[in-house]
Formats: sequence, structure tokens, C-alpha cells
Amino acid sequence: MQPEIMKDLQAALDAAKSRYIAQNAQSKALHEEAVNVLPGGNTRTILHTDPFPIYMKYGKSYQVTSEDGIIYTDLAGEFTAALYGHSNPVILSAINDVLQNVGMNVGATTAQERLFARKICERFQLERMRLTNSGTEANLHALAAARKFTGKRKVVTFSGGYHGAVLTFSGGQPASNNVDIDDWIVVKYNDLDAAKEAIRSPGVAAVLVEGMQGANGCICGTSEFLHGIQEASSEAGVLFILDEVMTSRISEGGLGALRGLKPDLKTFGKYLGGGLAFGAFGGRADVMAAFDPRLSGYISHSGTFNNNTLVTHAGHVGLTTVFTPEVARRFTEVGDSFREKLNEVTKGTRIYFTGIGTVATAHFLAKGPRHIECADDVEEVPELKTLFWFEMLEAGFWVTLRGFIALILETPPSELERFVQAVQSFTSRHQNLVALDA
Repeated sequence: MQPEIMKDLQAALDAAKSRYIAQNAQSKALHEEAVNVLPGGNTRTILHTDPFPIYMKYGKSYQVTSEDGIIYTDLAGEFTAALYGHSNPVILSAINDVLQNVGMNVGATTAQERLFARKICERFQLERMRLTNSGTEANLHALAAARKFTGKRKVVTFSGGYHGAVLTFSGGQPASNNVDIDDWIVVKYNDLDAAKEAIRSPGVAAVLVEGMQGANGCICGTSEFLHGIQEASSEAGVLFILDEVMTSRISEGGLGALRGLKPDLKTFGKYLGGGLAFGAFGGRADVMAAFDPRLSGYISHSGTFNNNTLVTHAGHVGLTTVFTPEVARRFTEVGDSFREKLNEVTKGTRIYFTGIGTVATAHFLAKGPRHIECADDVEEVPELKTLFWFEMLEAGFWVTLRGFIALILETPPSELERFVQAVQSFTSRHQNLVALDA
């Protein structure tokens, strides 16, 4: 951006930050207390914001209310986990039934976990599956199964991929806190030729990929890329693992079903637990047999809360009663229409929304084009992104600083339309900042 435009942007950002500080005094005070017991006042890095985060007091339906009494329409959707909202009556009824009639932790196998597992298998075309406590765990155990099944260790994954707290990749390499640092081959996303070459490398057990890279900006894999990975994996005797932790909400059978993919294993998390901590993985029966304790040489898979009664009841009723296949199809259509409207009102600007269905990310491009196949190729204007975040909060929308959006099922269409109007107003108000030639 031109120096004089950057000067105007910084002035607008400084003014927005001053308003933010004035409007959120209670959050500021809570943060100043929190830094004395939590590093940075935070126990979840993605929620850190400068000069301090907004503290939420409670959520109800599609809204959240801050400690300063400000009500927001929740478009963050707990990073896809809050699909059911904050007080869905069907989910609450199932949880209350567990608390009153079942018990939270019974320390034993229950009939309910079988019912829940069967529903997940039917919905997502799995032969066998297992429950975990998070998407991170799901991916770790899926990789353990692949290594056991193939007798190999290396894993092909993609720059910009996020497969959990210790499975993050950027700039062509694993993050410093990753597990198995030396066992990863990191390839550029949507680069099929590079992916094929990596998959054919000696010692590769699996390829782990998101059909849409959620944490890195909702960048979608092309059909050619995803099917090419599947074919190359099959030819090389490498297991194809599709990470559906964020994308299982896309269509009635997840993004894999929508794209016609047939991976060896799939991994899950987020909303499927009914809003509670949840993860799962599954796929081919012969691969999943690695965890069968009736067989010699099996892999132990433990976890105190794997089959906890709250998740198995809330998750089951969510899939069978609330987020039925028909509802999932309609919701995906709503999300696609919403994103198209956002891109229409930002046409000709630096702002571009990527994603699929009810998951999207706003990008603030330093230069064109308005088409992204790999986040490594994108240069953004962070100051513009931050200004957008401040001003969407002022408009009454809870969105993430990184521009990530995940819709909540109960959100009225009028609120989605109001957000489109808020974005349009932002582009009009800051026309000199968002113009591509600025």
C-alpha cells in the first residue's frame, strides 16, 4: 500500500482501538488480573488479542454477551464447534437427562456409545470408528493406526495445515511444538505434482490432508488435487487420511462425501460432540483392527473421557434430531449463499472471502488476484484485518481476529443480511483503504 494510505489506515486503526478500550473496561480489568496467573492472561493462544481480549459472560442461542454487557451475534461459532448454538433445547434436554438419570462418569462401557458410533459410521461412511476427546487426539491415533498397518513412519502433509495443537505446519515445515518432527514431509497445498512425488517417497505410511484448510484461511483443495492424492496414495500403498474435524458439517456426509472421496481413514471433532469436547476417527475395518484388544499386537487406545456419557448422548441426539442430513444440506446452501453475497459487496476491493458452506475466512489482500489456492502465496494487510475486526465488533458481531467465520444453526437470516450490510458499509467508509490500487 502507498505510504499515505498506510498513514490513513494507521490513524483509523488507532481511533478504533481507543474506542475499543473505552467500550470494554471490565474486560480490560479482568485481563489485567488474569496475567498474574496465566501466561499472557490466556490459556488458549488463538483467543489472544491486543490490547486485551473481550471477556464473555455467557451465550444464549446465536448470541454471546460480554462482561461489559454488550450483546453480539456470534459468527465465530467456537471455530465450528458451536454449530448448535449456546442453548439448543434438544441438546440441553439430553445433557440434563444424563445429569439426572445416567451419571456423568460411570467408568464402564455403555450401550449409548454403540448407538452414537453407529450413527457416525452411517453418516460418514465408516466401517469402524473410535471416540477420542479432541480432533488433535483423533489425528494422532489415526496416524498410529496407519503406521501400525503399513509398518512405516513418515507422513506427507501440507503447508498451512492444522491437524491439532501439536500437528501444525507452515512455511514448508512442522511447528516447533509438533510431535515427530523428523517424520513429516511438508508439501505445498494444492500442488499435486509435489504431493505425488512426496507420497512415492520411501518409508511413507500416510498422507494427512484437510479438504479445506480451516485454520489457515479456509483454503479449499481443488477436486483434481484431492482426487489425485487419493489415487497416488492407493498406487503407492500409502493410507489416505482425510481430516474432517472442521468440515464434517459441510453437507450431510462431510466435505469428503461432497467431493466424492473415499479415504482410508477420516478424523472428526468440533460440533459432533454436541458442543462438548469431542474427537473421533475411523474408516477401513482392517486398518482400525489395530485397536482391537482381542487381537495380539494391538495398539492400546485409552482416555478417561473417550466414552463419556455427556458426549455420547448429546452428540447422538444432535445428529439424529437436530442436524439431520436434510438440515445439513440446507445449512450448507445458506452458507454458500452468504459467502457469495459477501464477495459481491466486496467486489473490486482487497477483501475476499474464501471457504465452503457455513465456514469462511475474510482475507485482506496486499495485492490481487481475488483467488487463493495456497495461503503461502498470499500477502495480506494485517492492519486492515485488525481494523475490520474492531469495527465488526462495534457493529455487534463476534468474529475472530483472523477473519474466521463459522455459522450457528439458529442464526436468523436477518442477522446474516445485517452482517453483509455491515461489510458493505465498511468498504464504503474506508474506500480509500480497501481499493486494490491503493
